[in-house]
Amino acid sequence: MTTLRLRERIRSKFRKRKQVAVPPPPPRPIPKGSKIVERYPLYEPFAHVAIVQSPKTGEYKYVLDELQLDPLERGVYDRILEILLAEIESPKEEILDPRKFFAEEAKKIVDKYRISLGWLPDVSWYKILYHAERDLVGFGRIDPFMRDPNIEDISCDGVNKPVYVWHRKYESIESNLEFGSDEELDNMVVKLVHMARKHVSSAFPIVDASLPGKHRLAVCYRREVTPFGTAFTIRKFREDPYSIIDLINLGTFSEEMAAYFWICLENRASIMVLGGTAAGKTTALNTLACLIKPGSKIITIEETAELNLPHENWVSLIARQSYGLGGSGIGAVTLFDLVKTSMRHRPDVLIVGEVRGQEAYVLFQALATGHGGMCTMHAENLDSAVKRLTQKPMDIAPAYIPLMNIVLSIQRVHLIKDNEKKAYRRIITVNEIADYEDYKCVFKWHPTKDSYSPAFDKSVMLSAISERVGASKEELLAEIKRRRDVLHWMRERDIRSYRDVAAIIAEYYARSEKIYEKILAGEEVEAIAISRNP
Repeated sequence: MTTLRLRERIRSKFRKRKQVAVPPPPPRPIPKGSKIVERYPLYEPFAHVAIVQSPKTGEYKYVLDELQLDPLERGVYDRILEILLAEIESPKEEILDPRKFFAEEAKKIVDKYRISLGWLPDVSWYKILYHAERDLVGFGRIDPFMRDPNIEDISCDGVNKPVYVWHRKYESIESNLEFGSDEELDNMVVKLVHMARKHVSSAFPIVDASLPGKHRLAVCYRREVTPFGTAFTIRKFREDPYSIIDLINLGTFSEEMAAYFWICLENRASIMVLGGTAAGKTTALNTLACLIKPGSKIITIEETAELNLPHENWVSLIARQSYGLGGSGIGAVTLFDLVKTSMRHRPDVLIVGEVRGQEAYVLFQALATGHGGMCTMHAENLDSAVKRLTQKPMDIAPAYIPLMNIVLSIQRVHLIKDNEKKAYRRIITVNEIADYEDYKCVFKWHPTKDSYSPAFDKSVMLSAISERVGASKEELLAEIKRRRDVLHWMRERDIRSYRDVAAIIAEYYARSEKIYEKILAGEEVEAIAISRNP
């Protein structure tokens, strides 16, 4: 089709259109009298955010300030959107950055049609291209939220309800964004689900999927199961995952605790992380997995991809939902199937993102055959976890419980620091399982001091490792101290990227004496330069 004929088709289509789509209302402005606590850009110069505080209630609010299109720009935007959809061709090869590809192609097309579409200043075209990119290859109206590195969760409870965000600094706060109609909210959610390569409909209203960038999406579609309309929650995935050094700096781990886990994982100890929703289970699991010896074959099994490891010998397995109708289960690949399959791949360490069903039985069978294993589980404490494990559907025999060597419990707690109450993640207890109903607490968190106290004299793991490697328990404690010094050295030099930390750990495994001597002498370690310049 020639350019002239395409222009005529688009013009005739818009002339015949009787009803023009009503643009969504802009985010509500900052409430009068509110105090602006913090302001920062999300995407210059188009989107900014202000954290404001109500003088009456003291509550915080997340106020999105986004450049909106005026009526003239909105008319041109609607027309250019049709042209972009008609002219942009799908790339023949897979592209790493869809936004960059779209921006380059859209600019070429806009330059070709901007005269025929009517004169507009350059700033208007920049705004139009921003909104086109946001709506076509971005995440729609919530795209600015997805650009904010301070946001962990985004949740919408229905139509005409404010979108809430979980801010790393201010926790759960209301935003000034809301969806004014079922059609607008449904269309956006359908777009998000399609971006995750899944399907949602009235017949299948519940979806759990991974968006581009590994962000986790949970959807309840329309009013089939939610009376207020479509609801969704997005758990954002960090592009730069937390390392063990980050969690030590945040107070989630102590240096000595991290060194203890390091030496246990080297000797194939099995570890389970317990906690409630958003307590930090997966983050803790991911950081601990980075302590595993390089070269070990690791297989991770998850329902949605959340783990991110620096190891080369790593296989990631993701469960798949059924393609069939109703309860047929045709084509479904469950966690149970994946755990069974993983045993044929000869893993050194098997990591299950979360155990809640039959997959727990297979995992414990793997532990019984000598494989290393790690997992998370929803439970408040060790007693609750053991009760869940020994009951259906997991149905683990009490005799198998000691196969899980170490169980750590993580919680989100509120502490007052610098005269301000904030939420933190803390490891409450670290227990070793000597036998069924025989647990040894080797680390305990003291909330008044916000510190950890070790009790290595109770440790059965260190005694078992001592017998296995032919070293005394005193020698193992000395090695824990050495590794604590390595972690402390990384903290002092602000070596915190998970790849840099993994490189130092790999170097220590390869030549521990030489690396420790360099650290004591205050010298640099070559692995840092290698990891930063791959």
